[in-house]
Amino acid sequence: MRWTLKPKPSSEKVNTLATQLKVHELIATLLVQRGIETFEQARQFFRPSLDDLHNPYLMKDMDKAVVRIESAIANGENILVFGDYDVDGTTAVSLVSSYLKSYYPNVATYIPDRYDEGYGISFKGIDFADDNGFTLIIALDCGIKSVDHIAYANERNIDFIICDHHRPGNELPNAVAILDPKREDCSYPYDELCGCGIGFKLIQALGENRNQTIDNLLIYLDLVATAIAADIVPMTGENRILAKFGLEVINTNPRPGIKALVQNVKKKVLTITDVVFIIAPRINAAGRIKHGNEAVALLTEYDFDQAEKFASEIEQHNSDRKDLDKQITIEALDQIEINEETDKFTTVVYNENWHKGVIGIVASRLIETYYRPTIVFTKSGDKLAASARSVKEFDIYNALEASSDHLEQFGGHMYAAGMTLKEENYQKFKNAFEKVVSETIHPDLLTPEILIDAEINLTDINEKLVRLLNQFEPFGPQNMTPTFMSKNLKDTGYAKQLGKDEEHLKLYIKQNNSEELASLDSAAPRVDAIGFGLGNKLQLVKNQKSFDAVYCIDENEFNGNVTLQLRLKDLR
Repeated sequence: MRWTLKPKPSSEKVNTLATQLKVHELIATLLVQRGIETFEQARQFFRPSLDDLHNPYLMKDMDKAVVRIESAIANGENILVFGDYDVDGTTAVSLVSSYLKSYYPNVATYIPDRYDEGYGISFKGIDFADDNGFTLIIALDCGIKSVDHIAYANERNIDFIICDHHRPGNELPNAVAILDPKREDCSYPYDELCGCGIGFKLIQALGENRNQTIDNLLIYLDLVATAIAADIVPMTGENRILAKFGLEVINTNPRPGIKALVQNVKKKVLTITDVVFIIAPRINAAGRIKHGNEAVALLTEYDFDQAEKFASEIEQHNSDRKDLDKQITIEALDQIEINEETDKFTTVVYNENWHKGVIGIVASRLIETYYRPTIVFTKSGDKLAASARSVKEFDIYNALEASSDHLEQFGGHMYAAGMTLKEENYQKFKNAFEKVVSETIHPDLLTPEILIDAEINLTDINEKLVRLLNQFEPFGPQNMTPTFMSKNLKDTGYAKQLGKDEEHLKLYIKQNNSEELASLDSAAPRVDAIGFGLGNKLQLVKNQKSFDAVYCIDENEFNGNVTLQLRLKDLR
């Protein structure tokens, strides 16, 4: 791990903000690091308001999209809501379809089959629309690069409205409307919405025509928050507002499908982390193992008993998914070792028998062992399909673009992408990708980095600090959980390994801030600490050896009691 202490922001800015807000200098420092420098910015940060959401009509083509949908409704046309099979896609389809169905019956949904059709808009999906009399397709979380598909639909007199958040190619599809803040000609104030977020802006605009306020749309925010968490978009601006209020819906009045997924979770309040690790993987598992239609069925079901049945089936899919990704990860690691590819700048592996539904997860697992841009291929029809994942600060999309001579198609963003190629081009692509990455990646990026917000003493940690830190939630990219470093720590003699493989580390630590202290000061505070995956560091801390630690501050809830706990990230 590389430990990187963030530069201290301007003391003038910090002191001014601390005075205005009447908070400790540490809190003001954390705010300035996040670009919050004025009282008004701090007010919006600590008190997110739905009133601060932007006017949806600021998004280019929103007026065209609304006019076309209203025209379809007025003329009794059949509308098909089409979306990708991942969490962002299925939540977006569930959101837009259920909203439209609340006042118009001629609406159906379509999720492409991951194995038969692949990612994004498919010719098969357009044929389905043509055969069944659909004249308008609303595409969510996909479509921005589907130039040929939209041309094919136009020949069949099927109109498209595209709601996407991925980067456009050189040519935009010939659709009725393209809602994508990443369009160069779109001046919408916030361009980091996920696909479901774009869908929400669409229903927000449609709602204005029906004299609906944002209060009428709150019931859809559990879907938006789930997509924001799963798609790992920046937790800033509109995303943070939508995530905060979406979490409130999840905790107070979730739709039956989400309620069924979390009913056995023994926590009073679910956080964005719980959404990432509990709700999102289960929704994803439907499309990975069986079909994304199952996720949409769950998320649009209004009868709780039926939702429970759907959730039970999805739980089984998730269990199968875990077994698959564990086995494939083992096989992929073996392949890297056998081919003696442990010292490359990239990891590119292929096995025709690997399950296409879990190769993205496997790519992430491989990065945990070999920290470098990673692509996992499998056979898909007569071609190879792959999922790519990147390391922090390296743009894998750009690397794929530079290697795209050997690809049939690709799409995605900085940290995750998908692609297909002909089998005979696999080795050529692998070599080209390795060459591009080796020439463009900074060597430091091949070592995982821990960004540290500030160095503090254990005596700085108290309940007031934790209360204020809790108000920084929801956490996510560009607003990560504050991470601290403390030096000259010692275990009080209770260090032990936990877990069936002794993979975790449990400590009770004190801090020596003076070299004069030969032994632990009994008056110093003793702090509970847990290091998940740090069991191998036990020898570093035994026998009261001095060490430094990087950690987040957590509240540990056990048997109704809440105590402060350090969640260790690394020791040295």
